Amino acid sequence: MTQGKILEVNKLNEGSSLPQPPPSYEEATAGGSGIYPVDGESCTKFSFDDLNVRRTFIRKVYAILALQLSVTLAIVSIFTFCEPLKDYVQSNPGWYWAGYAVFMTTLVTLSCFPGPRRRFPWNLILLAIFTLSLSYMTGMLSSYYNTTSVMMCLGITVLVCFSVSVFSFQTKIDMTSCQGVMLIICTSFFICGILLALIIPLGCVPWMHAVFAVLGAIMFSMFLAIDTQLLMGKKRESISPEDYIYATLNIYLDIVYIFSFILQIFGKNRL
Repeated sequence: MTQGKILEVNKLNEGSSLPQPPPSYEEATAGGSGIYPVDGESCTKFSFDDLNVRRTFIRKVYAILALQLSVTLAIVSIFTFCEPLKDYVQSNPGWYWAGYAVFMTTLVTLSCFPGPRRRFPWNLILLAIFTLSLSYMTGMLSSYYNTTSVMMCLGITVLVCFSVSVFSFQTKIDMTSCQGVMLIICTSFFICGILLALIIPLGCVPWMHAVFAVLGAIMFSMFLAIDTQLLMGKKRESISPEDYIYATLNIYLDIVYIFSFILQIFGKNRL
């Protein structure tokens, strides 16, 4: 009886301009013959669009990162090859602490506040200031080492970062789920830094600085692997495509710190 009444209503609606009633659950899902497609076309299209967004996001991050690293390499090269500039920055450490203040301010702003890092063009302006301040600090650190050591450590850094990035792209290990391991390493690094700050003025345990540098290089290499997988978005944790500035900042910071610690391990002080 009920089906007959529905058929009569449908026949009346076919000859009129009234909209068709919505299908029942059985009509919509029976054998894929309903109005709603069940062949997965919509799901496939959504996945394809999401993949395109992620690829565009990755290209944007690495394009900005390449520009940042180019600026840092240029500044480090100037500080390495220009002897008068080396003497000037070493005799005026106040500029280093001024750069450090700017570095920390922009780092906290971009890391902790989503508004500034997502608002164009302020996000790019803050990122540029951050890049210049960290590049100056890295260049001043490089001025204390001879040219051969700096060039060698640059080459080692390139190999390490390239290897870690390839590993992160290819491995099935989910590095983004290693928060517990990273917490232990960061705690050990923090304690080692406090001990080093207390021991260096006393002139004791000269190998402590090398241990600190090795631990720092390992820690930031792991951070580079984690940040790379967060960028890919194929693991348990991922970064939103809106936060391309935040993703670029993390990877750039990892690479610069890896270079700084490798320079402390293998670098030879300038005579």
